[in-house]
Amino acid sequence: MKNRFAAACALGILLLASGNVYSDDKQTLLIAHLQGFHEVPSVSTSATGEFRGRINTKDNSIDYELTYSGLKTATGAASAVNQAHIHIGQRGVNGGIVLWFCQSAANPGPAGTPDCTPGSGVFTGTFTAANVVAIGGANVGQQVGAAEIAKVIAALRAGVAYANVHTPLSTGGEIRGQVNVPRQDRD
Repeated sequence: MKNRFAAACALGILLLASGNVYSDDKQTLLIAHLQGFHEVPSVSTSATGEFRGRINTKDNSIDYELTYSGLKTATGAASAVNQAHIHIGQRGVNGGIVLWFCQSAANPGPAGTPDCTPGSGVFTGTFTAANVVAIGGANVGQQVGAAEIAKVIAALRAGVAYANVHTPLSTGGEIRGQVNVPRQDRD
């Protein structure tokens, strides 16, 4: 019994020293694996992607990295990418765009959005309130306005947001992944 207590105390000290204990400044991890079969409706494609993020609660920002690869035209050439972004919507449902990773001339995002790269790409940065766009059009009832990053962060933590990459062959989206908080990182 003494050995178990000593081991538990040592583990507690180790966790405290490493900073792996919940605190108000905790950074929440986010991840999504993008595939065609996650699209609504599903898309048969060999393309894949991954979104990784970290919510910084001190300054209400989201550090991110989006990667995608294998996007091809019907002839097998590297496909153009129209746009990539985060939507608010639960699994199996399409929702409104709130954050942009990249854009094209045919599908422009907000000022400062980088251009998408054909076939494969890597985009990194930090989203702040200034990057949040109001959900409009048919999805205006979702009640997320411009700069409302707290609502976006709440949706990400709740698992009701997804990353999406659109191509000319699949204009509604070719690969999609529901954003999840890994189990050990849930608040």
